[in-house]
Amino acid sequence: MGHDLVPRRQRKNAKSMRRVMTDAELKLWNELRAHRLMGLSFRRQVPIGPYIVDFACPTHRLIVEVDGSQHAYAEQVERDAERSAYLKSSGWTILRFWNDDVLRDIDNVCQHIIIEAGADRC
Repeated sequence: MGHDLVPRRQRKNAKSMRRVMTDAELKLWNELRAHRLMGLSFRRQVPIGPYIVDFACPTHRLIVEVDGSQHAYAEQVERDAERSAYLKSSGWTILRFWNDDVLRDIDNVCQHIIIEAGADRC
């Protein structure tokens, strides 16, 4: 995930996406940033291959996506499945949460992330 491996345009897009996070992404980022969640190191809006993922914990090969209602439409579900297949084939585990889950039950979302990362066994 070094700068040399990521096309300049994709890096620029990721940087711009960091400035316009949704309320749910911002709420989750406040829990994940600066190793706040069980010492896990997360980055936000990370380019991986041809995609930019919401949050990634490279050490645990864990991706966390926060989805809005547009992800329920058939066309987007298909694109998300292709994206997930690519990321999984690259060795990543993907967790998806709805915006509403993050906004209403952040503790449960964080607990799920901790369990998936195995940080509860540290």
